[in-house]
Amino acid sequence: MPTRAWPTVLLTLALAGCGLSPSPAGGGSHPVEVVAAENFWGSIVQQVGGDRVHVTSVVVNPDADPHSYEARPADARAVARARYVVINGAGYDSWATKLVDANPVSGRSVLDVAGLLGKKDGDNPHFWYSPEYVETVIDRVTADLKAIEPAAGDYLDRQNRTYKATGLKEYKDILAAIRAKYAGTPVGATESIFQYLAASLGLELLTPPSYMKAVSEGTEVSAQDKVTVAAQVAQHRVRVLVFNSQNQTPEVSALVEAARTQKIPVAAVTETLTPSTATYQGWQVAQLRALLQALGG
Repeated sequence: MPTRAWPTVLLTLALAGCGLSPSPAGGGSHPVEVVAAENFWGSIVQQVGGDRVHVTSVVVNPDADPHSYEARPADARAVARARYVVINGAGYDSWATKLVDANPVSGRSVLDVAGLLGKKDGDNPHFWYSPEYVETVIDRVTADLKAIEPAAGDYLDRQNRTYKATGLKEYKDILAAIRAKYAGTPVGATESIFQYLAASLGLELLTPPSYMKAVSEGTEVSAQDKVTVAAQVAQHRVRVLVFNSQNQTPEVSALVEAARTQKIPVAAVTETLTPSTATYQGWQVAQLRALLQALGG
């Protein structure tokens, strides 16, 4: 999917006219202003930071596509004021990188999740679907916030422990339940959003990676890949088909319809929090329950 963003020069002029700079550090009298490019990262930062942060997420509309989001002046102003910015990276939200680069200021920390994980443009950018990567991000966010507000160190360490042990408990429990009962089960997926989660669950994802990457990026699917995924459905080689309901292209819709015709259960996932008011873990648990049901309960 093509990435579009406001021209950097326009953002720079807009920010210069606003005369904005990050909130002053230290003191603890005000929460740390945080901007997250997407609301799944925003939810995690909010729960780690508690009352020591004020989080603004940019992409919050479940119908919006983070790949092709067009930044607004309000987004630029929010980034200009932020002391901490969280970007997914790996080309997923290049518009967010442009917002940060358009207004370089001292005293602001930026977490590029892809960089943290050793990923680059062209790699699968759906890191929030990896439970292992999420844990890594939680720890880095904790460390970054402690560096910004050293006096809140003990509080943030407690928040970290509580979130992992209590906030994410149901999420971890259902992951373990699916892994224990269905590891090795062959499944299909319409795009790469499901790859990290399938690996963590021990599911055997049969769909060609090139097919999932093409659908995810909005490029042409090869004729051979179309034949392969159609045969996997027609021959019942996959037990469940997982699709991104926020990216229902004609190719995806046809494959989902074929699966339903063959009585193969389908399970939906989304790129951003659905509903937009959900927590990261509440959203993931709801999707995992639907996947568990599709696998057989």
